Amino acid sequence: MNRTVRLICAVIFILIIAVSAIQIVQQLCGNLRADITQEQLYTLSDGTRRILQNLQQPVTLRLYYTKTATLRAPDQIRFFNAYYDYVKALLEEYVRQSKGKVKLEIIDPRPYSQEELAAIRYGLKRFSITEEESFFFGLVLQTELGVIKTIPFFSPDREKLIEYDITSLIDKAVNPPKTRVGILSSLPVMGDELSGYMAAMMRMQGQQPRRPWGLVRQLQELYADVRSIPTDTEEIRDVDLLLVIHPKDLPAKTKYAIDQYILRGGRAFIALDPFSVVDRPDPAMMQYGIEHKASSSLPELLAAWGLEMPEDTFAGDRVLAGVGSTSPNRRPEKILPYLKLTSSYNCFNKEVPMTSSLNEMTFWFSGVLREKSDVQNLPADVERTPLLMTTSQGNTWSISSPYELRAPDYAAILSRFRDGSSPVVLAYRVSGTLRSAFPDGPPKEEKPSSDSEKKAEEEEKKEDNSAASAHLSQAVQPTAVVVVADVDFLSDVLAYQETLFGLAAAGDNAAFVLNALEELSGSTDLIRLRSRGGYKRPFTRVDQIEKAAEEKTAEEEARILAEIKGFETQLNEKLRTLQSTEQELINKTILEEKKDIELKLHEAEMWLRDVKMKKVAEKEALKNRIRNFCTLPGPLFVLAAAVALSIYRSVKRRRSIHHMREP
Repeated sequence: MNRTVRLICAVIFILIIAVSAIQIVQQLCGNLRADITQEQLYTLSDGTRRILQNLQQPVTLRLYYTKTATLRAPDQIRFFNAYYDYVKALLEEYVRQSKGKVKLEIIDPRPYSQEELAAIRYGLKRFSITEEESFFFGLVLQTELGVIKTIPFFSPDREKLIEYDITSLIDKAVNPPKTRVGILSSLPVMGDELSGYMAAMMRMQGQQPRRPWGLVRQLQELYADVRSIPTDTEEIRDVDLLLVIHPKDLPAKTKYAIDQYILRGGRAFIALDPFSVVDRPDPAMMQYGIEHKASSSLPELLAAWGLEMPEDTFAGDRVLAGVGSTSPNRRPEKILPYLKLTSSYNCFNKEVPMTSSLNEMTFWFSGVLREKSDVQNLPADVERTPLLMTTSQGNTWSISSPYELRAPDYAAILSRFRDGSSPVVLAYRVSGTLRSAFPDGPPKEEKPSSDSEKKAEEEEKKEDNSAASAHLSQAVQPTAVVVVADVDFLSDVLAYQETLFGLAAAGDNAAFVLNALEELSGSTDLIRLRSRGGYKRPFTRVDQIEKAAEEKTAEEEARILAEIKGFETQLNEKLRTLQSTEQELINKTILEEKKDIELKLHEAEMWLRDVKMKKVAEKEALKNRIRNFCTLPGPLFVLAAAVALSIYRSVKRRRSIHHMREP
C-alpha cells in the first residue's frame, strides 16, 4: 500500500471517528445546556418548571411563522426573524423541561395550504404581504382532551412577558377555569336586588332601583357566576375569587371567614379606604345624629400579611396631583387627593403582568400601605410585591379629625404638604404560605348574660368546638391576595364614563381589577412569574458616544444661536437710535453687521460639521476595534500555534540529525 492510499484511508477513518464522536456526544450530552446571557433569557423560572413537571396530560404547541414569506417581505416583517428565533428557542426549552409532556411543531403556512387555513380557523392574526402571501406569527395550544388556547400574535411589546403568556396559556388549558366570583361589600355595589314587584312599586313612586356598579356589570359579562356575600357571613364557600370592597365595621366572624377562605386556597382582591368619597351618609341617620363613618380597614388581616394602613393618612404627590376647579367661581388648581398615576412616571410595577401594561389610573383620597418590619412568624416564602406607587417625590399627609374632609380646603392641604424622597405604595400583592390572623381559633362572641339562654350557650360551644377542629392556622397551600388602599377608584365616578353607547371604561382602573382577577385565577406558580429581560442588547457604548457628541453639539449650537440673537437685538436697538439724516451710515452699518452674522453662521456650521465628523470617526473606530477583537484572535491563535509547531518540529529535526551524526 503506497503512501497516497494510506493518507486517503487515514482521512476517511478520521471523518468516521469525528462523526461518530459527535453522535455519541449528542446522545449522551444532548440535554446539557448553558445559558450565558446576562439576564438568563433562555432559562425558565422555577414556577414554569413546576407547572410543566405537574402536567397530567400531553400538550401540543404549534408555532405558526411564515418564514418563507419573510425572505421577500419588507423590512418591517423581516424584523421578526430574530424575535422568532428567540421564541422558538424558548419553546424548545419548554419541551426539554416537560419530560415529554409538551410537543412542539413548527409550521410555515404557505398560501392556499391547509396550514394557512388552520391558522385562520384558530384566529391567528393575519397580515397581508402581497396578494397571495400572508404573515402569521402566533401559537396554538391543544391538549389531549381537545382544549384549544391561542396567542394570536407575538407582539414585541409583550417581549418581557412572553414566558408569562406561554405559561399562562398552558396553565389555563390544563386547569379548569375559575368562574365563580363572590363580592362582599358595605356599599351597594350589586345595586338594589329587588323582585319584579318591588321594582315596579318603586317606579310607581317615582324612584328608580339602583343599578349595579359598572365593574359588577362587566364581571357579570366575563364570569358565569357573580354573587353577593353578606357582610355578616360566618363562612365563605363555593367561590373561586373573592372581592372585598370597603369592608366597614365587619363583625369578627366575617373577618374570620375571610381569613379562613384565603387559608383554604382562596384568592382575594381587597379594597380598603381611610375615607371613601362614594360612601355617602344616610340622611335619615344624620337626622338622628348618628355619626357616619366613611373609612374601612382590616387591621388584623393586614398585620398577618405583614402590611398596615395608617388611619386618617393619605397618599400625595405634587407631580401626579390632578388639576380642577373645586367651585364655580374658583380658578383651576392642583388637588392633592386627586392622583393620576401614569406609566410615564413609573407608577406601575413593570415586573408584574397585572400592572405591566397599564397606562393611567385615577385615585381619590387614596390611603397608604406599608410593610411591617416587626411581623412575628411571617413565613419565609411570603412575598410582598408593590403594584401601584407614586413618584419618588410622593409622601403622606394626614388629618387630625374626619370632620376636615366634610368640606376640605384643598389649597391648605397642598400648602402644608411636603415632598418625600421615596415612592408611596397604594397597592400590594401578597403571596405565599400565609398564616392566620386568628391563631387561637375562631373569635369568641359575647357571652349571654341571662339564665334563660344557657342552653343556647351550650349549643354554641358545641358548634365552636366543631369549628375549632376545622380551624386552619396556616394556609394549606401557597395563595395570593391583592390589597388596594382605595375604594373610589372602583366606582363609576372614576372607573367609567357615560357615552352614547352606554357605560365605557375611563382609564385603566377597571383593567387593573380585571387583570388582577385573571392573574389570581391562575396557579400560585403562575402568579409569581416575573418579567424577563429583553432579547435585544443595545449598543450602550455607541449610544454613549452619540449622546455625548449630541450634548456637546447642542450646547455649542445653543450658545452660538444665543450670541446671534443677542447681536440682532443690539443691531435693532442701534437702528432705532440713529437719525434719519444718517441714511448712508445706516446702510453701511447694516452691511457690516450682516457680514458678521454670515461669518458667525459659517463658523458655526463648520464647527458642527467637525463635531459630527468626530462622532462618526469615533463610531467607526469603535466598530473596527470590535470587529478586530472578534475576528483577529482566532486566526492569530492558529498562526501562533502553527509557528510554534513549526519551530518545535525544526528544533526536533535538528536534534535528530545531530544525534545521527554522532558516532
